[in-house]
Amino acid sequence: MPTHTYPPLLAASLIALVALGGLPGPAASQEGYPEADIYFVEYELENGLHVILAPDPTATAVAVNLWYAVGSRDERPGRSGFAHLFEHLMFEGSENLEPGEHPRLVERAGGTLNASITEDRTNYFQTLPPERMNLGLWLEAERMRALIITEENMRREVGVVKEERDLQVDNAPYGTSLLETAHYAMYDPETCFPYAHSVIGAPEDLDAANLGDVQEFFDVYYAPGNATLTVSGAFQEDVARSLVDEYFSPIPGRAPPPVAACEAPFSHLPVRREVTDAYATLPAVWLSYGTVSQDHPDAPALEVLARILGVGQTSRLHERLVRDEQAAVQIGGISAARLGPGLLRLVGISNQGVSADRVLELLDEEIDRVRSEGVTAEEVERVRNQVRAETIRGRQTVMGRAEALQSANRFYGSPAAAGEVVRRIEAVTPADVARVAERYLSPSNRAVVITVPASGEAP
Repeated sequence: MPTHTYPPLLAASLIALVALGGLPGPAASQEGYPEADIYFVEYELENGLHVILAPDPTATAVAVNLWYAVGSRDERPGRSGFAHLFEHLMFEGSENLEPGEHPRLVERAGGTLNASITEDRTNYFQTLPPERMNLGLWLEAERMRALIITEENMRREVGVVKEERDLQVDNAPYGTSLLETAHYAMYDPETCFPYAHSVIGAPEDLDAANLGDVQEFFDVYYAPGNATLTVSGAFQEDVARSLVDEYFSPIPGRAPPPVAACEAPFSHLPVRREVTDAYATLPAVWLSYGTVSQDHPDAPALEVLARILGVGQTSRLHERLVRDEQAAVQIGGISAARLGPGLLRLVGISNQGVSADRVLELLDEEIDRVRSEGVTAEEVERVRNQVRAETIRGRQTVMGRAEALQSANRFYGSPAAAGEVVRRIEAVTPADVARVAERYLSPSNRAVVITVPASGEAP
């Protein structure tokens, strides 16, 4: 039922972008883009629940969106996959709900719902008709207050999670290579376990999970003080406040959870590995460079850099490797900034008869060119236009506005930062892009993973 942030297809991994609402940096003028700013009020209940209300008189629906400040970064060695497991278990019944009843009630009311997980957060969300806002709020409070975890439903969902991994990672083309560049090769597990393992979890850790450990994980992280509730759309503020107080205030507060530690995550770089892939028919080159947290001043320029290099058919890598040299059939780039240290990832999939070494050579030539020559004002302006358009489109739905407020709150400490997306990109100059390219795209600061197709016909 839930949707996950790890990509089921290679294409998704290549063009995934940083969530709207999170690109740090100095502010600049944003006249002409009022859609980027969102009206909201925020307050906190006595039990610690952070509440953000964003009423919109022009809306025709209500989004009830709950973020827990827990992701795979909060897991410990031998217990990976617990946050992902709870993405499923939260739909498996509570004191007043049978397993699967939560989605049935939302759908019966004419709404939609889902959940997703990343390294840094887990979100649960539903869009409902305005008159059923109370249902969404009650459902989220119910499972926060009285989720029921049994051996039976835990084992069932462990099986579901393992099956997802089989389908989307272990038995999918380039799935293992993606994990290597995103986690295993990129981050040092001795100093930065929070990011050195995958969101989906290791099968052996999931098999070893016991009911006591799983219940403890819930008790620590799925508490009012570790959550932010955002309501966006067609509602009256006083009505929403009354319902939030009625449903959530009785839930007891708990002690703050421990803070995940990540020290010297890239001290083991550079790294080069080869992955033999029975499901890949073409070689591929994956490059990951160690970068910064999402609130770091360099993050906006890194976002612009990744887009100039690898996003879209006008990107440098597409023009050189796909169009001109015809050495690759697909390229991509992403700046994955996080709460902790992030990465900038580039990938090229070889064309028929082209070796991975040749693709790597061309990638390095383009990387060296941007480090030595910088980028043009026209390239930076093209990225600005992309972000402006994406921001405006994203804010046209009640859920898009709720997610923007949540992202800003989680990664920058205030929902007000949701209005800064375009302003921060507007402030990036070609000199900023050249500076971060020189600083971070160093051969000594990267993991290189080569996908080698297995001999014989791929399954």
